[in-house]
Amino acid sequence: MGENLLEIKNLHVTYKTDDDEIFALNGVDLTVRKGETLGLVGETGAGKTTMALSVMRLLPDKVGLIRQGEIFLEDVNLMNVTEADMRLLRGSDVSMIFQDPMTSLNPIHTVGHQIAEVLLLHDPGATGAEIERKVDEMMEMVGMPADRKAEYPHQFSGGMKQRIVIAISLACNPKLLLADEPTTALDVTIQAQVLKMMNELKEKFGASMVLITHDLGVVAQICDSVAIMYAGEIIETGSAEDIFEDASHHPYTTGLFGAIPDMTKKTRRLNPIDGLMPDPTSLPPGCRFAERCPRRAERCERQRPRMAPISRTHGIKCHLFEFKDAARREVGAP
Repeated sequence: MGENLLEIKNLHVTYKTDDDEIFALNGVDLTVRKGETLGLVGETGAGKTTMALSVMRLLPDKVGLIRQGEIFLEDVNLMNVTEADMRLLRGSDVSMIFQDPMTSLNPIHTVGHQIAEVLLLHDPGATGAEIERKVDEMMEMVGMPADRKAEYPHQFSGGMKQRIVIAISLACNPKLLLADEPTTALDVTIQAQVLKMMNELKEKFGASMVLITHDLGVVAQICDSVAIMYAGEIIETGSAEDIFEDASHHPYTTGLFGAIPDMTKKTRRLNPIDGLMPDPTSLPPGCRFAERCPRRAERCERQRPRMAPISRTHGIKCHLFEFKDAARREVGAP
């Protein structure tokens, strides 16, 4: 895999219910390089959390099903790993910060016990003194006094709980950290502190990170690359410079930027993207965004687009750019 730490290839995931089958991921391709922070952006229901849970192999049993695809963590295909081996990979090689710190912690165990539990699982030969020392170190690393390790989750604020969850996820120095909207439940001041701390710890441990977020401002601050997700597909991917500075964008990405309030202009209303994502139980045959797209053509409604390379690092899944890509190849342009 070379410089790539994570490679997801043609991933299809469905949720099976008594009444319907929900098509959550529909051919996701994604790459995360070693030491990179990738921002995964998209509105609620796009499939971001499902993708992270698929990497962790934590989809709900007999409900969430990986129908097709491969997930490589370095040279290991996680689709071929047994549950017992996957349990050993979680925490040591890949770890996840879940969306809500209020419900991520066990209310009947002390926070120190919950950090120690991860350490004991991956280093069963460690002595009690070594485990206690590591727990103290992790508490202090995330800005928490070590003497509070004997307290319970209800004794901490939301921001403190999130710091403890981050301590648990980083306790065994994982290679890949999946952060699922880690600041959603926090106020703006605490959000900034937590994001700064996460970025510093990622740099310290040399880990890669996938940051799932709705906030393009956060992406601009700490991400090296960006993937835009819509209706279970990656529709645009590129470096942070490609996404924030390039003139070429998927119409959905353009809509996301257009919905951001401009502090230099006086306006009575925000500018949302009209309409809703398609019903995931009955997806349209063509482009998933066609019904909401101001630039749609007849072809968009009947034929799915492919990812067109805009540059070496920038790709857009849209028929508009397939034509440009074909023209560029015809004249021999790079």
